[in-house]
Amino acid sequence: MEKQITGHTRLTGLLGSPVAHSISPMMHNESFAQLGLDYVYLAFDVGCEDLITAVEGLKVLNVRGFNLTMPDKNRMCELADRLSPAAEMIGAVNTVVHEDGVLTGHNTDGVGYMCAVRDAGHDIIGKKMTLLGAGGAATAVCVQAALDGVAQIDLFSIKDQFWPRAQNLVDKLNAQTSCQVSLYELPDDRMLAKSISESGILTNGTSVGMSPHVDGCIISDSGMLRPDLIVSDVIYNPRETRLLQMARERGCQVFNGLYMLLYQGAEAFRIWTGQDMPVSLIKEKYFS
Repeated sequence: MEKQITGHTRLTGLLGSPVAHSISPMMHNESFAQLGLDYVYLAFDVGCEDLITAVEGLKVLNVRGFNLTMPDKNRMCELADRLSPAAEMIGAVNTVVHEDGVLTGHNTDGVGYMCAVRDAGHDIIGKKMTLLGAGGAATAVCVQAALDGVAQIDLFSIKDQFWPRAQNLVDKLNAQTSCQVSLYELPDDRMLAKSISESGILTNGTSVGMSPHVDGCIISDSGMLRPDLIVSDVIYNPRETRLLQMARERGCQVFNGLYMLLYQGAEAFRIWTGQDMPVSLIKEKYFS
């Protein structure tokens, strides 16, 4: 039966630019329909310069909540009335819930990643992780992995504009979690090889290897990869990056960022509705 929009229908949606390619509207609207929830999810092309106006408007319209994608995640931190502990540490918001005039910012990207690890059949709690990158995705992965109980994280980044923020994050995580986090500069192949040799999982949290620059790969020597290492990438376009291809050829178990996208959406859905997204159905219909 076709969904009826009523006077009670609550609005949720996505803010970012560009957003026309997003799978989120299909994923959420299908989930609302499956559970008989009177919500609708739309995508709005809104860049940073218009974000304040858009957020104020959504608040006045009494929306239930919304997601944010690039380039709006960091700016939303300043516009939210409250932040979850993870969003505060990450310095970025990808999910907002609206209750009684209060906008609370969450970051579900890290939760999405850790769910994707479990979905791929792995348990990395109590183990060591080598994590590449210090941008938004890598930061979210780093924070959630530390909060969830990964024992050690070696964070590797080029010394760019994100470096001071990364150093600050490392200090915070070492002070506030039981995880031992260290920051190293790329490229330092000797240190990277040592870190990977001690780790249960290697994760690329950078955009290196993403379409259209599919030949890019941060790991220069496939000899750093051993068959019992798990190798993952937050990228899902292409489905198999150069890194994952290299790792698969070395006998590693690999997975990409597609299910991170699924599970970050599922966590946002739970925050808004208090119900679990029908993940198996959504996975089969939109992620297979």
